[in-house]
Amino acid sequence: MKLYDFEGFPNPARVRIALAEKGITNQIEFITIDVPNGEHRNPAFLLKNSGGTVPVLELDDGTTISECTAITEYLDHAFDGISLTGTTPKQRALIHMMQRRAEQNLLDAVGAYFHHATDGLGAKLETYQNKEWGEKQRERALDGIRYFDSVLAHSTYVAGENYSMADITVFAGLAFADFVKIEIPSGLKNLSAWRNRVAQRPSISR
Repeated sequence: MKLYDFEGFPNPARVRIALAEKGITNQIEFITIDVPNGEHRNPAFLLKNSGGTVPVLELDDGTTISECTAITEYLDHAFDGISLTGTTPKQRALIHMMQRRAEQNLLDAVGAYFHHATDGLGAKLETYQNKEWGEKQRERALDGIRYFDSVLAHSTYVAGENYSMADITVFAGLAFADFVKIEIPSGLKNLSAWRNRVAQRPSISR
């Protein structure tokens, strides 16, 4: 299998963490797509993912899978090891619910702030910006951060008592928030304790 990504970006980081959790990083050929210089918009890459985003997983038969949730879903069911998407209907539903909330209310919101209210990836790539929208999404991300603190007051992990892809997404979202200098509100002790605990996992601390 091949993974087309750009190391250090939040969405590629999510899949790299999932690969490490499943213990299959050594089964992947990593191919760098130079996003800062626009390689993700080249016709050759767009044939693999018409959305022009990374990461993209290419299977041995040539099938390409984009979107982190879909990639993680595939990896989780194709390989043994820790379950990141749940093993019962209830677990799967709760994980997907929290995964969606983590994307919409944190990671994607931070991304919108980055692309619209900051210099983002630079003038050549940021061809449309709406600063007001970006600032609104910053507030949405802060609301999302507070929400996850409240969730973690009652459960060990984001979607219950088991670590899942929802935790990976929240962790990546917080790291992205740090990068773009969105200050995480003080006093969120539940979120802080969870983050410290998750940061010690080998898939992240390595």
